[in-house]
Amino acid sequence: MTKDKDDKKAAYAPLLLDQQLCFALYSANLALHKVYRQQLAPLNITYPQYLVMMVLWEQDDVTVSEIGERLFLDSATLTPLLKRLESAGLLNRLRSRNDERQVVVTLTPQGRELREQALSIPESVRCATACELEKLMSLKGELEQLRDNLNG
Repeated sequence: MTKDKDDKKAAYAPLLLDQQLCFALYSANLALHKVYRQQLAPLNITYPQYLVMMVLWEQDDVTVSEIGERLFLDSATLTPLLKRLESAGLLNRLRSRNDERQVVVTLTPQGRELREQALSIPESVRCATACELEKLMSLKGELEQLRDNLNG
């Protein structure tokens, strides 16, 4: 190659796909969601629905806005998820008695029962990563720090 071609190639190196953090995160996310899709299929819920359920398993009887804050989702994204979970009989949405503007979300008995069925998922996903727990917890911490930095 000539020096001009080498210089041109070097100038565009920052645009190489394999140099992109965003692509590494995106492709890892696709692979992780594939694993979750397989694990969640028997529960008949999607990954975003699973995230909502985890928030409710952690603390039942919360507002839609509280769920949105935990998951970094706006109400326009969250409302369809909640409607599908309600249609599946896993949760109820009711107007707050204290503030009619707020909707409170509570688990149904079926939603609480689903928690038992989901207990093995985190370990199955960890095994699929072929990483030690310590490594995954370190990576999780780094990703949370990255997220916080990007959210400013």
